[in-house]
Amino acid sequence: MFFSFFKLTKKINFKIVLIISLLLFGLSNNALAVSSNDPLVRIGDLTRISGVRTNQLSGYGIVVGLNGSGDSSSSLATVQSMANMLNRYGIEVDSGQVESQNLAAVMVTATLPAYAYNGDQIDVTVSSIGDADSIQGGTLLQTPLQAANGDIYAVAQGPISIGGYNVQGGGNTQRQNHPTVGRVPNGALVEREIEADFDQEEFTYILEEPNFTTAKYMAQAINDHFKFVRSDSDLAKPLNAARVEVNVPDQYKEQVVDYISQINNLEIRSNMDAKVVINERTGTIVMGHKVRISTVSVAHGNLTVTISTTEEVSQPEEFSEGETEVSENTEIAVEEEEGHMAVVESKGTIQDLVTALNTIGASPRDIIAIIQQIKEAGALYADLEIM
Repeated sequence: MFFSFFKLTKKINFKIVLIISLLLFGLSNNALAVSSNDPLVRIGDLTRISGVRTNQLSGYGIVVGLNGSGDSSSSLATVQSMANMLNRYGIEVDSGQVESQNLAAVMVTATLPAYAYNGDQIDVTVSSIGDADSIQGGTLLQTPLQAANGDIYAVAQGPISIGGYNVQGGGNTQRQNHPTVGRVPNGALVEREIEADFDQEEFTYILEEPNFTTAKYMAQAINDHFKFVRSDSDLAKPLNAARVEVNVPDQYKEQVVDYISQINNLEIRSNMDAKVVINERTGTIVMGHKVRISTVSVAHGNLTVTISTTEEVSQPEEFSEGETEVSENTEIAVEEEEGHMAVVESKGTIQDLVTALNTIGASPRDIIAIIQQIKEAGALYADLEIM
């Protein structure tokens, strides 16, 4: 009797273990399926270090060498600028003596990278600010580029490439790309550096896409990787959804570059917010995998009303005193597409929503309107961003 009870208990225990294993396997597979939508991403690809940033530069310049496509004679700023420049070279001329057809006043813009040093070359963009027809074939004269604080960080000069053409003749015009905006590849020399200071005991990572969960995962990954060197307190601490503060341990005081490199190469599971982005101009819709909807019914159908008017001319008989009469006939046609309705179940994913909208034959424009109405009904659990 005892042996039979033992065998029965053993069988029951085996079944319980088997059921629990199957449940855990199913849960792990489900968790894997969910997490697979959020890929593993390097910390360096998700963040930037506070204080290490690019800077915008701009300057006013003159483009010369244009073949009659420059600013008109009414552009006083252009001819005055050229006269002033010639005076600096010791050539005394009056602004009225300067022909502006071969000149163009431009604004020169550039982006100074975070790690740009004296002598490095950067690209510049040249944009006409006058009434020039084209700056094709022109050359930008030496133009100082300054930051918002007024300090000069680079000097630009060189031939302009517009990547297109603008041809006129016989009253006809043929144009490709934008002829009044061009670039000067490697056209600016960096004259002043912006040093990033890493000689400090802590620095802050800034998340490109703020998210509380991602910030938490990032701090955990850093603390786990450097647990052999950290003291009683954690090295990394999330301050908010966008900032993670990282302390430099004593072992890496003289090896900050190696320390940052190791952090940047750590992989974490990125986390994205539920969001739907709509561009009404192009009809583009982008929806994240975390978007959820409640049970909703969606109907789709278009009503088309066509009104056409035709004129009929009635001629009188010959030798009669009648007059020619013109009458209008109006025809109205109403065409209504067959109505469709689809039901999207609760706990539905974005795939269910897309499948349902495709089932009722909705176009991208219709889907945009439907999503907006679902949001208004309170059944869309996501941020709706319309561009």
